[in-house]
Amino acid sequence: MTKEQLNQLGKTLWDIADDLRGAMNADDFRDYMLSFLFLRYLSDNYEAAAKKELGSDYPTLKTDDRRTPLAVWYTDNTDDVPAFEQQLRRKMHYVIHPDYLWSSIYEKARTQDVELLQMLERGFKYIENESFASTFQGLFSEINLNSEKLGRTPKARNDKLCTIISKIAEKIAEFSTDSDMLGDAYEYLIGEFAAGSGKKAGEFYTPQSVSTILSRIVTLDSQDPALGKKKKLNRVLDFACGSGSLLLNVRKQLGPHGVGMIYGQEKNITTFNLARMNMLLHGMKDTEFQIHHGDTLENDWDLLNELNPAKKLLCDAVVANPPFSYRWEHNDRLAEDFRFKSYGLAPKSAADFAFLLHGFHFLSDEGTMAIILPHGVLFRGGAEARIRTKLLKDGHIDTVIGLPANLFFSTGIPVCILVLKKCKKFDDVLFINASNYFEKGKRQNRLLKTDEMPEGQIGHIEKIIDTYQYRKEETRYARRVSMKEIEEKNDFNLNISRYVSTAETEAEIDLAEVNKNLQDINLRVAEAAKLHNSFLQQLKLPPV
Repeated sequence: MTKEQLNQLGKTLWDIADDLRGAMNADDFRDYMLSFLFLRYLSDNYEAAAKKELGSDYPTLKTDDRRTPLAVWYTDNTDDVPAFEQQLRRKMHYVIHPDYLWSSIYEKARTQDVELLQMLERGFKYIENESFASTFQGLFSEINLNSEKLGRTPKARNDKLCTIISKIAEKIAEFSTDSDMLGDAYEYLIGEFAAGSGKKAGEFYTPQSVSTILSRIVTLDSQDPALGKKKKLNRVLDFACGSGSLLLNVRKQLGPHGVGMIYGQEKNITTFNLARMNMLLHGMKDTEFQIHHGDTLENDWDLLNELNPAKKLLCDAVVANPPFSYRWEHNDRLAEDFRFKSYGLAPKSAADFAFLLHGFHFLSDEGTMAIILPHGVLFRGGAEARIRTKLLKDGHIDTVIGLPANLFFSTGIPVCILVLKKCKKFDDVLFINASNYFEKGKRQNRLLKTDEMPEGQIGHIEKIIDTYQYRKEETRYARRVSMKEIEEKNDFNLNISRYVSTAETEAEIDLAEVNKNLQDINLRVAEAAKLHNSFLQQLKLPPV
């Protein structure tokens, strides 16, 4: 799908959402809209696989027969259904009963069937509990089909659902579909809903431009990025994964077979469900990812609590955009936690370093971690200074990247990207000050790619990546700084402007030259006055 087609499809779906949500909050309507897209995606893929599997046995229906071909086959071949579904599970990793396929749901919506609402409820439960070998319990838990926001009576709610589903089906039918179409549309809609959610969007969305920077950094060779991309990442972790777009961006950089296993964690239940749907919508099998619903700082995921070093989860890439300056409660138990014990606890007023240390603990020796944090982590004192100092002394901070302000929906402050490694090649720290490189927007500023720039200019994103990859130095943009300078001159303060200032150097002024020019001017003024007064004398007028 071309960018133009995607934008047109996304706009079409967004217009549907804008037209139909009525008095419903945009965040609430998002859950309905995205869930129906998800159902459409699963159904299309399942029906295509079933048609291929059955071959000539796949029923061909008359034009006026409104049943689905698969429903007819299920009815006519009851005894063969278990074997057929077993085969589809091996190939597709899931099954959907014909009653709950999108085409069946749409037919009920098109005909204003009074049973639509009940059919949807049964269908969602079926997908949660029976479709996949691994359970997806609660996948649609935030979809309240009996909410009065849809209508005050069951009939009103049923009618509203009929309208929404019919509109989505009719508008999507206008576009040619490919395997990535609905996944891309899903991402587009998440971005649009994030734009409308303002500060709440920080809970689930990282702008694609920033996501691309992190993804491209962690997929480069960790020891020497100049060697180019890694061929494969065995495990990738995002411990504050939101809707999962950052994890999917890492996968996109290396292709569908370039990542072995994806791990994500999300505290918000609604966003947790978005992430699981997003993975499946982008063609991932349920055996290729694990998304955990839980509190990262409490580390309540059993998988991450393995104390045996031989069984510990170690990831080739760790990416994250955790909540900025999050207030948290810690105690003596957490002080002894294996993630923090060697570094100390982040202050209660700002958990930024707690998030960083959590992810860093699960980074492999050959891996790269890229995390988005507020600038305060670079210079704040107290406990944060102690953590920052130890990370620097141990040689774990590789690169500090300063980004422009107002890139995020959730905050207007400028943020930074910290790149960390457990075993790094270079004994200096690369500072990149990209704060002045952006396109100003009405609501948010944007980082542009090269193909969005005037001809001959490198994109803001590519400039950052190119500077990181080849460790380039450029006046007022990037500089490699020795540990000696960081320690002796700056006491481990990483404030970017100390090392890379964007201020223009003022031209030196030659005071002797200025004085000579002033004297020459005074002489010319005196001569002009003398000549002028001679004319006035001839006219018998008083001199000036």
